[in-house]
Amino acid sequence: MAFDLVVSDVVTPEMEEAIRGPLVAYNNARFGESSKRDLGIYLRLETGEITGGLIGWTARDWLYVQLLFIPDENRGHGLAGRLLSMAENEARARGCVGAYLDTMNPDALQTYLKYGYRIIGKNGPMSGGQFITWLNKVF
Repeated sequence: MAFDLVVSDVVTPEMEEAIRGPLVAYNNARFGESSKRDLGIYLRLETGEITGGLIGWTARDWLYVQLLFIPDENRGHGLAGRLLSMAENEARARGCVGAYLDTMNPDALQTYLKYGYRIIGKNGPMSGGQFITWLNKVF
């Protein structure tokens, strides 16, 4: 079978799905269903506006924290710890055995270490001199 390999800086949802769909099907056939469920915890103002929070998912008995953002004016008040704790509690309720995440922010790294996460990998330096660090926490 001949292929036309093309490097592109364009990735449409259809292009991504052409790769994601068969990959997920392959992994599900090989390892079983992932039971992936989204998880969101939002910092919501009285007006309903979302100003921060945590986005992630649970799958294959682990919580992945994809995004965690606290607005500058709300940092230093324990909100990150509360968000992580709420997400971890929900993950436990879903049968998860641990959580994992990544960061390139040195301040966020210190926060995650404070809340019991441990470094499991690192890559860099990247542009700007920062490293990307992967962490996990076993419940």
